[in-house]
Amino acid sequence: MNKYIIMAAQAVSLLFTPWYLALLGFVLLLIFSYLNMLPWQLKLMMGLMVYLFTVLLPYWSIYIYRRANGLTSRQMGQRERRLVPYAISILCYTALWWLMRFFNLPSFTQAVVAGALFIQILCAVVNMWVKVSTHAAAIGGIIGALMAFSLVFSFDPTGWLCLSILVAGVVCTARMILRQHTLGELGLGLLIGLLCGWGSVLML
Repeated sequence: MNKYIIMAAQAVSLLFTPWYLALLGFVLLLIFSYLNMLPWQLKLMMGLMVYLFTVLLPYWSIYIYRRANGLTSRQMGQRERRLVPYAISILCYTALWWLMRFFNLPSFTQAVVAGALFIQILCAVVNMWVKVSTHAAAIGGIIGALMAFSLVFSFDPTGWLCLSILVAGVVCTARMILRQHTLGELGLGLLIGLLCGWGSVLML
């Protein structure tokens, strides 16, 4: 396969890694909801809190675990070795959700974190039997949450929805090019993400 296609697929996988999608959803709420009226210092503090628990802590914890066990990134992608990374991420997201509830942050901001948490829990459970794509689940969660937020805030999501679906197609194609997932694993991930993203917004 053309090396440039592979490099492009690697770049897409890195750019749309699941690590950043919960943070992205939170930042979009800070920009496009009434939260944009908050003082910038408070928005920065909230953003840093989300970054700490959804990106920094899980990433470095999993990195240390991988290096301590002498595993490569590809080996960590094997279904049997994904339980510990899932457990680390679930603990970090649970701690963040508890903090957000403790500080009584708006329910729709909690819904973003709750949706990402539910996605990881469901993916971890499904992973005991079949491998599932967390990249696809994360972008599926964005699509599901977007559709649900359009009902909550009564806005037309067509433009954002088209963009999200396009990104989902690009991400899933990249994962297949890199031979990280089959079409079935990607479809299952998208379905899990859609259901969790939709449900978390409407339930909270």
